[in-house]
Amino acid sequence: MSEGAEGLRSEFKLTIGKLSDQTGVNIETIRYYEKIGLMPAPPRTESGRRMYNATFAGRLRFIRRGRELGFSLDDIRMLLGLEEQKPTCAEVFEITAAHLEIVRTKISDLRKLESTLSSVARSCARNASPDCVIITKLFS
Repeated sequence: MSEGAEGLRSEFKLTIGKLSDQTGVNIETIRYYEKIGLMPAPPRTESGRRMYNATFAGRLRFIRRGRELGFSLDDIRMLLGLEEQKPTCAEVFEITAAHLEIVRTKISDLRKLESTLSSVARSCARNASPDCVIITKLFS
């Protein structure tokens, strides 16, 4: 931060390490998000150290939570309004509804997988034989 940014200096108290600790986002991931434009480039000290404030932390928490919920980086970019303009509520709903359908499909697939694995596991003799029915069924 330059001499003229002295007023901002007190606001920007977080180093990248502290930002990582506060948000639970890996330092390299933070740098990556900056590189691809999900996070704006932070001001730097004269020595080149990145400095962040609460606004950066809030945005990073939003991105982390979106990723935890399975939203793609492109969806998050849209939700943050980083495209041409900030999305409308209807556009946010469309993104969310599409993602919800993907999640429901995955849940259905996981239930089928659970049923199949449960059935295969029940058929296992659990003995010392090298011929395991689980392996046989997985190959069929």
